[in-house]
Amino acid sequence: MSKQVITINRTYGSNGRLIGKALSERLNIPFYDKELIELVSQECNIPAKELEKVDEKRANQWHLPLKEAMQMEPQYHFRPMNDVLFDVQSTVIRDLAEKEDCIIVGRCADYVLQEKKNCHRVFIYAPFDYRVQTVIHRLDRNETSAKRLVKKMDKERRYYYEYFTDRKWMDMNHYDLCIDSSKFSETAILDILETLYLK
Repeated sequence: MSKQVITINRTYGSNGRLIGKALSERLNIPFYDKELIELVSQECNIPAKELEKVDEKRANQWHLPLKEAMQMEPQYHFRPMNDVLFDVQSTVIRDLAEKEDCIIVGRCADYVLQEKKNCHRVFIYAPFDYRVQTVIHRLDRNETSAKRLVKKMDKERRYYYEYFTDRKWMDMNHYDLCIDSSKFSETAILDILETLYLK
């Protein structure tokens, strides 16, 4: 039987990552977010801390995000490390989707797995002010700082997604289910997602 995968795209501060993690614990299936960086690091023999610098970011034509010596090694020459990470990460995502039920957050996984039948593509969002308050409480930031961070992270995620997919990040037509996390309790959202998984 084909393995089932739930991909979660999320606006910053909507608690998409926390919901994905809680769902993996409820369903007792693996969860992948930053964990994908470690898997790519092992595959490419590139330090994870270097890959983190380009994680969910599109390439910047004006500077190299990694140590210049590493970026200029023959196998990466003239290829931004962002592209290297995306390509290897996409292979890792496809391999995971073939071997196990799992939840994958971000990394254009909905696009990477667009041909997979048992892939449930979820988008979690919330109003801007709600997300700002979430960031204030989670990171102990003042309101001005939290607003800047929410805008910055949303912009990075949108640019990243649209750069690698040629799709609009917030086009709800690309997703099977879109949830405003400000309208439901976490338990209610988990109930909805569990029903999606079990259907």
